[in-house]
Amino acid sequence: MPRKRTVERAREDAREGKSASTQAGEFVREEIDKIRGGEHGARSTKQAIAIGLSEARRAGVKLPPPKKGRVTDRTRRSAEYAYEAGQGKRKTKRRPRVSRAVSRALKREPRNTASRAALSRQARSGARGRTAAQRSASARKAAHTKGATRRSAAAKKAARTRARRR
Repeated sequence: MPRKRTVERAREDAREGKSASTQAGEFVREEIDKIRGGEHGARSTKQAIAIGLSEARRAGVKLPPPKKGRVTDRTRRSAEYAYEAGQGKRKTKRRPRVSRAVSRALKREPRNTASRAALSRQARSGARGRTAAQRSASARKAAHTKGATRRSAAAKKAARTRARRR
C-alpha cells in the first residue's frame, strides 16, 4: 500500500503534465526507501523497481503494461491486471492469506538490493536491457560491418565524447 504522500506527489506530477514514467518514479522511490528502511527486502533491484511500478499502476498512473515479447507473459499479465485495477476496469479481490504470504516472503529477502551500488549497477546494465557481453558483441559486429572510413569516423567521435566528458 503506497503512502498518501507518494500518491499526492504522483498526482502533482500528473497535473504538471509530466510523463507516466516520472509519476511512477515516485512509487519506485518509495519502494527503495521501504527496503532501505528495513520494512521488507527484494530478491533483486529489478524486483524492487517492478514492485514500485505495480504500485503505481494500481494507484491509477497511466503507465501501460509492457508490449508483448519485451517481458515474460506472466509479468505482462500481472502488469495488465495492475493497470486495469488502477483504471477502475477491474475489481480487485482482496486475498488476506496471499497478501500475508507475500509480505512474509519479502521480509526474508535481502536489503542490499536497494543500495546505491546495486541501483547504479542496474542502471548501467539497463542500457536497453543488454548485458556487457551483448554490448561488446554488438560493438564488434558494428566494427566488422562498417569499413575503414566509417570505423575511423566512429573512433574520432568516441575520442571527442571522451574528451568532452573529462
